Amino acid sequence: MSLLYTVTLNPSLDYLVTVDRFRLGVTNRTTSEKMVPGGKGINVSIVLRNLGYPSTAIGFKAGFVGEEIARCLEKMGIRTDFIPVSQGVNRINVKLLSEDGTEINGAGPFVGEQETKLLFQKLEQLEKGDVLFLSGSVPASLPSGIYTEIMRRLEGKGVTFIVDAAKQLLLNTLAYHPFLIKPNRQELGEIFSTELSDRESVVPYGKKLQDRGALNVLISMGADGAVLLTQDGQVLMQEAPDGCAVNSVGAGDSMVAGFMAGWLETKDYRCAFRKAIAAGSASAFTDGFCTREEVEALERCCDSI
Repeated sequence: MSLLYTVTLNPSLDYLVTVDRFRLGVTNRTTSEKMVPGGKGINVSIVLRNLGYPSTAIGFKAGFVGEEIARCLEKMGIRTDFIPVSQGVNRINVKLLSEDGTEINGAGPFVGEQETKLLFQKLEQLEKGDVLFLSGSVPASLPSGIYTEIMRRLEGKGVTFIVDAAKQLLLNTLAYHPFLIKPNRQELGEIFSTELSDRESVVPYGKKLQDRGALNVLISMGADGAVLLTQDGQVLMQEAPDGCAVNSVGAGDSMVAGFMAGWLETKDYRCAFRKAIAAGSASAFTDGFCTREEVEALERCCDSI
């Protein structure tokens, strides 16, 4: 059985608050607040858990914030294997939900050479058939090519790579043939310096990423749905299910988790694509992350795929 691992190099504790009539220069009081562990890889682990697929969350933890991130995840039933960092503390990101997604994000701790070496050693223990999700940006204290170096070190071991990153960070990994990459429409347009409008317009650029080495390319397009270009030459398109979007945070991560859950379950691209769209939409329709029941209900709306 495949073991699943997610990597979050700069995890956070996200402080989600709502303030009525927010004003600058005065004391504002919250009307709602919640603290949750954050980071793209962590989001993937949460959704995988909700869909019945356990994973191990790997990353760096620093100070009291790092301890709280690990505690929250373990309380959720998610196994963690974080590397302690001595300099600094993990980020606390303030997300002002009532002000059109206004955020203040922290910088995170300083990760040194020894801690980076420990990360490589930990990941080199993965075995054939294991699945490794590499998600999100790389903090300034780490080499910008760290994802590529991880894949280089694991090359030939039979590990399945999923990469969800932007621009050059993503492009540098393509030589190692990731099984799945998931740019969104904006990220894809930025890579090729172009504007992309509808689902048909993203297809030629998704194929360019396949030409560079990606096996499967899943392009998320928000309310316009998604496009999947598969290793065996299929081009699948689907609009998003009807619903009221209340939260875009983590929808893309939910798509990644949904796709791999569907693929591991069926080894069928259409089924995996259907679950990806259902998971991404279900998370967008709630103020948290999708549940298995919500995903299964939306999958029935995507039976035309």
